[in-house]
Amino acid sequence: MAPGFFVLLAAQFVSALADNALMVVAMAALLEQHQEAHWVPLLKLMFTVSYVVLGPWVGAWADRWPKQWVMMGANGIKCLACLAMLFGLNPILAFGMAGLGAAIYAPAKYGLVTEMEPSHRLVRANGWIEVSTVCAALFGVVLGGFLVGPLWLASDFSLWLGSGLQTWGTLAVSIAALLVLYGVAAALNVLIPGSGVGNAHCDWNVRMIGYRFVQDQSALWRDPLGSISLSVTTLFWGVGATLQLLVLAWAQEALHLSLEHAAYLQAATAVGVVAGAAVAARTITLEQTPKVLGVGILLGLLMPVMSFIHDWQAAVVLTAVLGAVGGYFVVPMNALLQHRGVRLLSAGRSISVQNTNENASVLAMMGLYSGLLYAQLEVGQLAWLLGLLVATGMAFVQWRYWSLRASGRLGDWQT
Repeated sequence: MAPGFFVLLAAQFVSALADNALMVVAMAALLEQHQEAHWVPLLKLMFTVSYVVLGPWVGAWADRWPKQWVMMGANGIKCLACLAMLFGLNPILAFGMAGLGAAIYAPAKYGLVTEMEPSHRLVRANGWIEVSTVCAALFGVVLGGFLVGPLWLASDFSLWLGSGLQTWGTLAVSIAALLVLYGVAAALNVLIPGSGVGNAHCDWNVRMIGYRFVQDQSALWRDPLGSISLSVTTLFWGVGATLQLLVLAWAQEALHLSLEHAAYLQAATAVGVVAGAAVAARTITLEQTPKVLGVGILLGLLMPVMSFIHDWQAAVVLTAVLGAVGGYFVVPMNALLQHRGVRLLSAGRSISVQNTNENASVLAMMGLYSGLLYAQLEVGQLAWLLGLLVATGMAFVQWRYWSLRASGRLGDWQT
């Protein structure tokens, strides 16, 4: 891998770890305020609004400035979000501010990967990045569970630190711990070497940026391979964000675990993701990525199995299998999308299009999930609906790929 790649990997892992731990701390803050359950998905919704609203601009920012400095600034915004929550801002609004930092961070991170690594190493690089990102998401939830659990809140260390922060509530020390993590991530950003790719000039006229973003969207969606990979990742991340919350609810309702222990259950998913992504990185080349489309159908068919499991041992096995299938499936699709995006557009602009579509899907799925919770659907019913959505959507994408291949419209991978 390129010099500095693993520093980038470490920086994004620490930042994403803190993001996901902050989500659990914000959930605990809502519960502490006695908010209704259907407010919880709004945390994820508010976090992703910035990805969609700022889509046209964040890609231009990532291309205009050195990407490692853009990442450092984004971590600074996340620190401000923690401070805002510490000083009493509504947890949903504070987590939305953290989402603003994450929206700026993402195109810089993925754009730097495509600048550092040649196309023949993109699947392997994405294997590393996706393992790191998903593990950060899952272990971040575990860390968040620890930070809101009685073991941490009742510890001598926490009580000693919290003696001066009691006016800000029981979660003040947890938020302070997350501030330290964001500070470490920002420090690591400084150590990332430049990629050697020049920064692009950008016209900041609002109309021109919006017009160019529409053109970028059209270019990726009209490209046969680009549209296949973009539709897959858009569906996957929308469903994945919903599944993260669904697993937490399932663990509490069906397995009778606390929020703290429900968060620990997701560590099994992380192990599965690591295994699946590692296998994909070693066995799938860029040209072979469409072969994993059928795995997406399998992922959807496995989700309803949740409704039949009521003990934690079987739950660990199922979540590990879901993680392995998901990791094996999404890593090649992400690499294909980045490959097509950087050839058709630029590193920052293509990731901006990808993030906007994926997070628009997250917004739609979070809104739907919140509505279904408000309608008091059971966890088992939600698992069936989610699984059928994934299986049906992936079956359609598989059929479309076969149709494009049969008609000879897939074109040359390198153009």
